[in-house]
Amino acid sequence: MTDANGDIVLDVRELQTHFFLRRGIVKAVDGVSFSLRRGEVLGLVGESGCGKSLTALSLMRLLPKGGARTIHGQVLLNGDDILTRTPREMREIRGREISMILQDPQTSLNPVFTIGDQLREAIFRRSRARHRDLMREAIDALRRVDISAPEQRIGQFPHQMSGGMKQRVVGAIAISGHPQVLIADEPTTALDVTIQLQYLKLLKRLQQETGMAILFITHDFGVVARMCDRVAVMYAGRIVECGPVAEVFDNPSHPYTQALIASVPKMTGSTARLYTIEGQPPSLMDLPVGCRFAARCPHAEERCESAYPPSFTVGAAHTADCWRMTAR
Repeated sequence: MTDANGDIVLDVRELQTHFFLRRGIVKAVDGVSFSLRRGEVLGLVGESGCGKSLTALSLMRLLPKGGARTIHGQVLLNGDDILTRTPREMREIRGREISMILQDPQTSLNPVFTIGDQLREAIFRRSRARHRDLMREAIDALRRVDISAPEQRIGQFPHQMSGGMKQRVVGAIAISGHPQVLIADEPTTALDVTIQLQYLKLLKRLQQETGMAILFITHDFGVVARMCDRVAVMYAGRIVECGPVAEVFDNPSHPYTQALIASVPKMTGSTARLYTIEGQPPSLMDLPVGCRFAARCPHAEERCESAYPPSFTVGAAHTADCWRMTAR
């Protein structure tokens, strides 16, 4: 676990990323704030469409074309607001200071170039080394992510490798620049259960060896329990609860967090029908003025619909955006 007094390497403040469409404004990320310390793993959890991946793309300045842009907030990487950097400056920052593993390795790798070509390109951007040194570093990078026979694998194309192997290659490319922050966007989604476990152990080992901070995006609380020091729960474009993993699991305070944890199958005791969250998330084009979970919440009150709750302190480094906290 990370030192609670460790240095903050990434500090996100009131990040807002919206899509400006003809029919209206989609507030996909709407006031997200969190910090990430050196050597820490922070899990970002929430159902599909809540804004997790777009938050990551906003941090990387890789927003999809077609009206998406960050309109407010700060992303402080070692104290430097990278939202103010030019596109050319960001190309130097990506890979060296902050890097990202995308969900699907099949679309992350170029099918017409060998694994070695793609690894060497990433390493060359960092070091400008000679061809012979690039080849040696590329082989070492594959060896670090536990790919067998890297001398042979480096000449293969992506289609000649399994899904688990390709995800390891994507990880090798992401860490080849020795970044201080690694964003892992659901990197185990396309892998089967046994390969998932191997990959999680690999990421944890690399994180411990290098001391890099990891923002781990997932929808799986089991992965959070295994990988993360802290967890932030996201709903409809905002983080509604954040705290140490053990604290949030033992004392979930936001009704949405409680519902997510209750939805996880239990491996002990009698088998019963899984808890389900009734209703649908609000439209990001027409968000309510109050709590965004109020329409689905069994504890909703009149004030929940009239004003968005502030962030209340639940415990040590544990906060939740819920009006019920005032009664504690």
